[in-house]
Amino acid sequence: MDLFNLYSDLVCKNIEYKPNVSFNLLKAGYWLEGNVLSKFKEKDFLNSQKYLSKISMDFVLEPMQHSSNSALVNIFTPCEFLHAMNIYPQFIEAFSSYLSGAGCESAFIDFAEKEGISDNFCSYHKAFLGAATSKVLPAPKCAITTSLACDANINTFRAISKECGINKYVIDVPYEYSKDAEEYVEMQLKEMVSFLEDNFNRKLNEDNLKKIILNENKSIDYYKKFLDKLAYKYYPNTLTLEMYRIFATHAFLGHDKVLEYYRFLLEDIDKCREVEGNRILWTHLIPFYSEPLREIFNLNEDNQLVICDFNFDSLIELDVDNPYKSIAKKLILNHFNGGYDRKVDNILKMCNKLRIDGVVHLCHVGCKQSFGGAYILKEKLESNNIKTLIIDGDGIDKRNGNDEQIRTRMEAFLDIVEKEKRHDRICL
Repeated sequence: MDLFNLYSDLVCKNIEYKPNVSFNLLKAGYWLEGNVLSKFKEKDFLNSQKYLSKISMDFVLEPMQHSSNSALVNIFTPCEFLHAMNIYPQFIEAFSSYLSGAGCESAFIDFAEKEGISDNFCSYHKAFLGAATSKVLPAPKCAITTSLACDANINTFRAISKECGINKYVIDVPYEYSKDAEEYVEMQLKEMVSFLEDNFNRKLNEDNLKKIILNENKSIDYYKKFLDKLAYKYYPNTLTLEMYRIFATHAFLGHDKVLEYYRFLLEDIDKCREVEGNRILWTHLIPFYSEPLREIFNLNEDNQLVICDFNFDSLIELDVDNPYKSIAKKLILNHFNGGYDRKVDNILKMCNKLRIDGVVHLCHVGCKQSFGGAYILKEKLESNNIKTLIIDGDGIDKRNGNDEQIRTRMEAFLDIVEKEKRHDRICL
């Protein structure tokens, strides 16, 4: 047994009877990965990629090390307010991904199922529920989630609130945008701030909030300039790095470290060159652990993983003088909210902007949205001459994927994309 498998095995074996041992092993492993092992693994990375890997590990470790100053959040929680109050977001989807990276997600998922969680519930939520209900993960101070996109969110947060004895706040995001809807969410955001102030016994400093908003706007500006240049350049990428970027586009947008990341990102794209290759846009979750997908996409000029749609679902700059109102508007207009055509139109727009040759969509086990909209997406994209592949799998639970089937289908799809490109060049 190699060291990694030994480490994973030790985490798994201690979950039920020595949860503190499992917790300390996870903390030690994440620290070691972020501060030692990464230096050997990332020698071919650009500065922005090395920095993103480091801060992503920091963002996972901080709420583990300071649970009494942390709040449980989901991917769509507006964390600008937490950053302004110096509260660490405990980002559940990211934490579950890191459990998968540590090779122990299945043990936490099994623990949650043993406690009565359905086997067809989202694996990200099951893994986190397993960590919380087993007491491996210390309880945060409170929890904040949204009704946006994911059916599992509210149930998961309700269960953790009850199990850990912590308060929760749910932001109800209307399906369609209107001025009334905007005011409704704005009112809830103000209530959420009062909720945070009560739970952490501190006041929100509005000047701090303005600084976070200014950081966010500058980050979005850098990112848009990066995307303009990405349309004509090859920015080397990996499955894991593209998922890391979700830290920067969601829960930690506005953070000082994330602003620095976007500065590095824009500097790095200027050093990149134009390379012909299949340009692929991924929609929904990426099974970053899949060996065939790693071989096909990681740092590969021939098959370029250009972007994932989680990383452009909302590129709205905020009004620094009206942060509550503009954050409310951003939540409602997110392309994961509302009718599925909003998401499809945004993906098509980005495909055209980035000169995408093909789109891959993952139907993630336990996610109704990813299954329900898959063929609407495929029909719209292919009517616009963008080849689309739909695959079944799981973002973190390795037991729900079939590597050889994925390899066969992906290689056949990329052959079709390449032949289509050659045909287009001949026609021109």
